[in-house]
Amino acid sequence: MESSLFFLVAVITGGLFLLWMILYFIPIGLWFQALVSDVKISLLQLVLMRWRKVPPTVIVRAMIEGKKAGLELYRDLLEAHYLAGGHVAQVVHALVSASKANIDLTFQIATAVDLAGRDVFEAVQMSVNPKVINTPPVAAVAKDGIQLIAKARVTVRANIRQLVGGAGEETILARVGEGIVSSIGSAASHKEVLENPDSISKVVLNKGLDSGTAFEILSIDIADIDIGKNIGAELQTDQAEADLKIAQAKAEERRAMAVATEHEMKALAQEMRARVIEAEAEVPRAMAEAFRSGNLGIMDYYKMKNIEADTQMRESIAKPNDKKNNQK
Repeated sequence: MESSLFFLVAVITGGLFLLWMILYFIPIGLWFQALVSDVKISLLQLVLMRWRKVPPTVIVRAMIEGKKAGLELYRDLLEAHYLAGGHVAQVVHALVSASKANIDLTFQIATAVDLAGRDVFEAVQMSVNPKVINTPPVAAVAKDGIQLIAKARVTVRANIRQLVGGAGEETILARVGEGIVSSIGSAASHKEVLENPDSISKVVLNKGLDSGTAFEILSIDIADIDIGKNIGAELQTDQAEADLKIAQAKAEERRAMAVATEHEMKALAQEMRARVIEAEAEVPRAMAEAFRSGNLGIMDYYKMKNIEADTQMRESIAKPNDKKNNQK
């Protein structure tokens, strides 16, 4: 009794597994769904999709969606895109949205954009509903030296033709920032920029910043402008400090040269004094020689001594303070 019951359970389990295998490899329900949706696809092709590692559900649902939207989609192309690593459902959603919005988007372009790593469905949505990109604060200096910090809002929509190989949002932000800096830098005064902020938008828009990018710039609006530092005054202050340091260095150089010259003069004076002392030391010798040779007499010698004493007396009378100080 137990063996027959076990055999019955095994037969039922095996039958259910066999039925699951048949329904897995032969998706009759999916084929019937395609048939009632007026999508022509054979049951054999659905079976072969299993063997090609392509989920039939994804392909059939994509073909049904395209058929209901009035698009002609081919099974081979959908399978090839799936095997290439693409997102079939996203591509079909994008094609349907573009068709309803009267946007010229072909299957080849949509698959190329998808394989390039971009979200083609989001790109179509951005073409219908433009996107606003907020730039980070951009600092620039006008000709009068006043720094201005501007923030802009860039309204863009996707350029379907440029999605493959086109630059992204970072390039747009960099170019807009460069245009803002150039526009503010060319202004004669920061007051002109504050009075007419729309002049920045006009200058930036006329430069064609969206060329080579995956977006089309619709408008550039200056959201906010703040006054920053007085860069011109700071530069002048720094220059004045630098000039002062240079002048001080030159003055110190001249002082050092003057001190060196003074020391040289003192050394030269000492040298001259030494020569005078040396010359005075020769006087007694010359006088002794004059006495021996008879060129100098006693009376001449006394006269010379009297003159020296008279000279010393006159000098002491002319400088009494120096004498008192010396005595103290």
